[in-house]
Amino acid sequence: MPSIAEKISNSRFVKGPVYAVVGMATWPGLSMVNKTEITGMENLHNLPSNNVLFVSNHQTYFADVITFIHIFCANFWGRTNRLGLPFYLLWPFTKVKFVAAEETMKSNLLSRIFAMAGAITVKRTWRAQGQEVQRERDTNDTSKINEALAKNWVITFPQGTTKPFAPGRKGTAHIIKDNRPIVIPVVINGFWRAFTKKGLSFKKKGSVLSIRIKEPMIIDYDAPADTILEQVMDAIEQSKKFMLKGKHHLMNALDK
Repeated sequence: MPSIAEKISNSRFVKGPVYAVVGMATWPGLSMVNKTEITGMENLHNLPSNNVLFVSNHQTYFADVITFIHIFCANFWGRTNRLGLPFYLLWPFTKVKFVAAEETMKSNLLSRIFAMAGAITVKRTWRAQGQEVQRERDTNDTSKINEALAKNWVITFPQGTTKPFAPGRKGTAHIIKDNRPIVIPVVINGFWRAFTKKGLSFKKKGSVLSIRIKEPMIIDYDAPADTILEQVMDAIEQSKKFMLKGKHHLMNALDK
């Protein structure tokens, strides 16, 4: 059972002001300094308010998720494929959670504030404090994600890293098998070019930020986890067959 503190932090009256502050601070970077191009928002229109899992590739620690929140709030106000002026922050859609590495969300003041917007903090099973590790999946982390899905939309990044075409983690497949959610794949691009990876500073102004929201996936929830993960990686265009089609991973390496 969630504690009283968790119930308070998850309430609209706490998350709403956090969304408003973070949203107003970041909207100019999405709509004025850079150009946000959104397709597929019609796939959000008739979704239930819970047990919806968004799976996406990952390019920055914060800008990706913040853009998702802007889009969900704009959708809540009836907009399609555009943000427009951020009046949606006056009464935002706050039934959103996102999976994030525990160490990332405790790394600085910005991350701690942003965590209040709905972070589900988990321990990485393969990396800790910059070092490669091997440890079992924490069942408490899984329970937190399952509980979040019961009441919210949840955003997760199956690769668990901003490195393009990195392998997906089986944890995502287990979440899908355990909860049988509606799974919405999203493909993003341009964020690595526009923003620094670990903050919200601009790296290249005037960049195009592309967000493609696809139709819900058709999934056999009884299939093996490996099969479901492979399907997810294809849907977010991060599998091996897409590696040969993409150039941004090479450009990203050259840009550093």
